[in-house]
Amino acid sequence: KEYSCSQEYLSFQINTNGFVATAEPTDESTYLGKMPASFGMIAPLQGDLDTSDGVGRVFFRQDTSPQVLRQASEHINRAFPLDDEVNPTHAVVITWLDVLLTTLCFIIQRNTFQLVIASLATSSYALVLYARDGIQFSSTPFQDSSAVMHAGFSKGLVQGFIFSSQGPYYRTTTDDEESVRVLAEETNSGMQGVWVYEVGTSPYFTNVAPGEVPELPTEATLLETLDAQRPADTEGQVQYLPYEPDAGQVEVLPVQYQPPHPQNPEVVVVDDSDINVDVFSYNLGTCTNNRNKCSQFADCKDYSTGYCCHCRPGYYGNGVQCVDVLFGYLTVYNILLCIPQRMNGKVYGKLFVGNSPTQVEFSSNDLHSYVVVNDGRSYIAISDIPASLGPSLQPLSALGGAIGWAFALEQPGFKNGFSVIGGVFSRQVEVTFLPGNEKLTINQEFKGIDEHDHLIVSTALEGRVQEVPPGSTVEIGPYSEIYQYSNNLITSSSTRDYVVNLPDGSTETRTYQWRQTITFKSCQHHEALRDIKPTQMLSVDQIFVMHDANNELIRFAMSNKIGDVNGGQPEENPCFTGRHGCDTNAVCRPGQGSQFTCQCAAGFNGDGRLCYAVDRPVDSCEENTHDCDVPERAQCSYTGGSSYICSCLPGFIGDGRICQDIDECQPSRCHQNAVCYNTQGSFTCQCRPGYSGDGFYCSSGKTQCETHRESVLNAPRGPRPPVGQYVPACDEHGAYEPMQCHGSTGHCWCVDRNGQEIPGTRTGPGSTPMCIDHGGVPPPVGPPPRPDVDALPPGTHLLFAQSGRIDHVPLEGYDMKKKDAKAVLHLPEKVIIGVAYDCVDKMVYWTEITSPSISRASIQGGEPTAVIRSDLESPEGIAIDHLGRTMFWTDSLKDRIEVASLDGTQRRVIIDSDLVNPRAIITDPPHGNLYWADWNREAPKIETSYMDGSNRRVLIKDNLGLPNGLTYDSPSSLLCWADAGTHKVECMNPSRGDRSEVMEGIRYPFGVTSYGKNIYYTDWQRDSVVAVDRYSGKESDEMQPQKRTKLYGITTAYSQCPSGQNYCSVNNGGCTHLCLATPAGRSCKCPDNAVGVGCVERDGY
Repeated sequence: KEYSCSQEYLSFQINTNGFVATAEPTDESTYLGKMPASFGMIAPLQGDLDTSDGVGRVFFRQDTSPQVLRQASEHINRAFPLDDEVNPTHAVVITWLDVLLTTLCFIIQRNTFQLVIASLATSSYALVLYARDGIQFSSTPFQDSSAVMHAGFSKGLVQGFIFSSQGPYYRTTTDDEESVRVLAEETNSGMQGVWVYEVGTSPYFTNVAPGEVPELPTEATLLETLDAQRPADTEGQVQYLPYEPDAGQVEVLPVQYQPPHPQNPEVVVVDDSDINVDVFSYNLGTCTNNRNKCSQFADCKDYSTGYCCHCRPGYYGNGVQCVDVLFGYLTVYNILLCIPQRMNGKVYGKLFVGNSPTQVEFSSNDLHSYVVVNDGRSYIAISDIPASLGPSLQPLSALGGAIGWAFALEQPGFKNGFSVIGGVFSRQVEVTFLPGNEKLTINQEFKGIDEHDHLIVSTALEGRVQEVPPGSTVEIGPYSEIYQYSNNLITSSSTRDYVVNLPDGSTETRTYQWRQTITFKSCQHHEALRDIKPTQMLSVDQIFVMHDANNELIRFAMSNKIGDVNGGQPEENPCFTGRHGCDTNAVCRPGQGSQFTCQCAAGFNGDGRLCYAVDRPVDSCEENTHDCDVPERAQCSYTGGSSYICSCLPGFIGDGRICQDIDECQPSRCHQNAVCYNTQGSFTCQCRPGYSGDGFYCSSGKTQCETHRESVLNAPRGPRPPVGQYVPACDEHGAYEPMQCHGSTGHCWCVDRNGQEIPGTRTGPGSTPMCIDHGGVPPPVGPPPRPDVDALPPGTHLLFAQSGRIDHVPLEGYDMKKKDAKAVLHLPEKVIIGVAYDCVDKMVYWTEITSPSISRASIQGGEPTAVIRSDLESPEGIAIDHLGRTMFWTDSLKDRIEVASLDGTQRRVIIDSDLVNPRAIITDPPHGNLYWADWNREAPKIETSYMDGSNRRVLIKDNLGLPNGLTYDSPSSLLCWADAGTHKVECMNPSRGDRSEVMEGIRYPFGVTSYGKNIYYTDWQRDSVVAVDRYSGKESDEMQPQKRTKLYGITTAYSQCPSGQNYCSVNNGGCTHLCLATPAGRSCKCPDNAVGVGCVERDGY
């Protein structure tokens, strides 16, 4: 039994906030900074303490050992020298070890103190021990300020005859912080830092009696210790009773940041039974070989699939970049100050203001920013801002918003940006001003922390901003922004209002839409990112903006806090929290509970989740009111609102308003037997006398097509063919044109390289088939390129086929880095149709139809290898199941779909009926589904089945023309296609059938792929790769390769595999040969030629 005050207690409760309760404690918000508490309390040192970092701990034990009881007896008898000698028979020892100050500028300050409750039959005593270095802080955060820590005794509420009233409260400290600091310097027991109190005498326990010896001895006699965890040099200081976690010792787990829950109590109840609990500690692993790849303040840990870097205690970041939490701590005259986290960088810009046709350019402008980390307040300044631009930049407070998010004040259980991804990441922001639709793009590259602990950033601005008149000021109210977290990608979007105070005293409220994408590299070998809440809310308030015209500065300031989207309150309707997913051009209409609908705003059509403009402002390019150079030299591109961009056509150089010709007649442009002639914006090649051809290839003989054509034209009837006779068409190389037409009947059809008609391609008068080049082009001039792959740099890329080669263009966010595009694979005399990418082995696969085959090569460099050469006629579409390690392809002449292992073995036909012109094919590995398109002009369709070919069904058959390309976006579960007949890009969710139009008016698409918000397709008429923003339904970019020929298949080469698993991804699903995933399991199938190979077929699990 333990006794305290005037009652007999069979149990008491220990709290990590530095006290022992004699009754169930109430929530900490009722007593922190609001003493005395409503419950009984013995408080050695009570405040808002933190033990969640794994360093701070709380231990307790019951002890009746003679050594501990003797030490307690010496303290008590020395404190009460005039009383009879006391010899306790029981003791409970509680130790608060290295408990942490919750949050103040990331300062690490720790307190250590100990409470011993010693008792005998007639009385109880409380002994509190403080070491000289044990009290490093004397106040803790309370609401928006701080509260001095409490030490003392409180009886809590006492029940009277009718009412309850506050019982006795004996406080040993005051509201002065000095009274806390002197606890380790003074005493009431004759020994520095040791305080003794009698808390009860039999039979009534009503008073707290302090020790009676406040004087310190000239030479303190130290007590013996039992393996205390303090340095041996402790002369003159109190020594704690042992608190190491061995037998008999129990650790109190940290709880103060967790909401009350029956399975997660805030207190630990100590009863009168024997305690014998083993306490285990966590030990980090190491990986010595890769230690240099981690921060010097991080540890490297091995996992089954690789290694990851983790910041050590006292530092935070992503392991590769770790910042000392002490960076914000400075002591001046014993006062704690906060040193801000700084960000430095350069700003580059090419901007139009309002309707001005003149572009404002600037480069290497200084950007300086810092954050006061204890309150998350950030300050940003950009210098040398031209007077014509400065006022119009005032609404863009979030130019420096990334540092606010990176070092935002963290609510319990949430992490700011730097804690999640460190200081190396890319940020792209798209701003659309309403209602004029002026568009601005912000690209930022964060390059990490330098040797001065400054975050380094490069910022590029491009586009058009809405004009704010000179002399105007801008006010921005508080706003919240929802951040969505996933592997290597963080996104957010919002609509923001701001008020412009005009010089004449009037005001205007304006709006812009904001979409942000942050990309970064994370360690994939451990599950730390899974611990990050997938949705967090950045709250921004106290926003200040100012344009300093005299000093050519733009300044921003704001306070940033990261936390729960509900602010810790019960979940609200998604319309109120911003988690509805409606388009930024739509209104969220709340319903009952969490129900809601999305409704497109006036002037927009769609389903609410995707809205597109019905009418748009005047297009200066279309109306020819622009100031671009003449159409023969420049192109005008409409960008929304009244905006447009001028760019020089290929073959010209300049700013788009003035373009000059480039001399393209460089060596090897034309065939070695041809002459190059420079022309305006282009060049021509002409074969030398005695040779024929287009100048890119010249030969001295006649081809099969030329011979065929001449035989018809030079028949006995004369130079004109007989009426009704077909005359073959030859291309500039003398090869058969892929499409042949009968001049009299109007029928057209596709032919192979030998001029033979391809079955199923003939069309009637008024329409033409879509025919593929069959590789009649001879190799380029000069020594042919090596048929191998140039290694690609890290990151995500687009790979696309272009006649005899495969090109790549890297992606920066979702933008194509066009100047870095190049060919990675040269295969002269081949026509490559389909391309696919295996993200596991980093291999590109392709189909080619000249000598029909399927091949592969590593994008990290190496020779191509043919994996299938036989029993193919016209392999076109190809897709990879990276989980099941299989590939699927279509053959448009054999009219079938096959599957095989990635090495080309274990071939099996899975679909061989009701196909006419199958081409595009894609996989959805996590769900075990297969999709393909058949562009049969009589009955085009898009179909699906399980990966084993079962459960085949038609998804779409109406309102299709030539569905050439297919892509599947796993995060959104959208199947999208590009149609060269309807000239549209459309999408649908296959499980719901909710078909929607993304964009119309496209030209002649062939292949299509997707990445994030963008859809990318190849276009035969434009000889381009075109990017379409799936959300806005508008074309966002175009890339024309240097070699202008037809583009075929396109695919996305991911930097890391998309997340997901299927039943075939582990141990081949237990199959002997082919493992083919299905939505509910897998099918084990045998190859078509599986005689005598011991193959076992079975379906499902």
